Amino acid sequence: MQVEQPVARPKLAAEPAWLPVWQIALLVALLFWLYLATLTHLVGQWWNDPNFSHGFFVPLFAGFVIWQERAKLAAVKPHPSWSGLFVLSLGLCVLVLGQMGAELFLSRFSLLIVLAGLIVLFLGWNFFRAVFFPWAFLVLMIPIPAIVFNQITFPLQLLASKVASTTLPWLGVPVLREGNVIILPAMALEVADACSGIRSLMSLATLAVIYGYLMESKTWLRVVLALASLPIAVAANSLRVVGTGLLVQYWDPDKAQGFFHEFQGWLMFVASLIMLYLLHKGIRFFWPEPKAAR
Repeated sequence: MQVEQPVARPKLAAEPAWLPVWQIALLVALLFWLYLATLTHLVGQWWNDPNFSHGFFVPLFAGFVIWQERAKLAAVKPHPSWSGLFVLSLGLCVLVLGQMGAELFLSRFSLLIVLAGLIVLFLGWNFFRAVFFPWAFLVLMIPIPAIVFNQITFPLQLLASKVASTTLPWLGVPVLREGNVIILPAMALEVADACSGIRSLMSLATLAVIYGYLMESKTWLRVVLALASLPIAVAANSLRVVGTGLLVQYWDPDKAQGFFHEFQGWLMFVASLIMLYLLHKGIRFFWPEPKAAR
């Protein structure tokens, strides 16, 4: 009588040592408690300040990227690192400094540092590198400090007024410029903060990053599209100011305000998106993607 030998079964790869659900829930609750006031004020600024209304889409897209890469992330073997404790401590120190100094940007940015510290502490640097893009993208949801915002806005106002005062005489409109004020025969136009183009610049930069991720696989081309969104937004806003001057001179000065003024803004933003798309297609025309990669 022959005794059958037991068949050796192949050893399965060790399952990733994810945190228990109760620990994850505890960490989320603790973070929510620490950052409740900060997040509430941040969402309120997204809602009330048109310059930063794009912030609503940033965490949604970051979550979408993580969901898209879920299979790739599941294959990353966790290697917890105690160095994450240093990053976590740094984030908490930045939070304390931001709250003590009433600096909203530091308080908000500390959340990203704390998230990075928790990821490294429990999952390791390899996992953090795997989620670096959606983590870094979250920076765009944080409004820039007011002092930096003003330093950017005023030069943009001057640039738009200079371009308009140079272009309008070519189109038969006499212009006298004083700073950011353009004096036309019909009326004087002031390139105010809302017309500086900072709103469309930040929104277009955010959309350029999203577009590059969805439509392009080359990292260098994604970076080019993101950087190109800045001069495109500035150029589109300058054209908007020129168009407003033409409306005042050849149609009706009242059309420089109200519905037509806002409609011009949306029209120029759509034109910016089209220019970004054409730039992408132009680059791909001269540097086509290899058939194997396609």
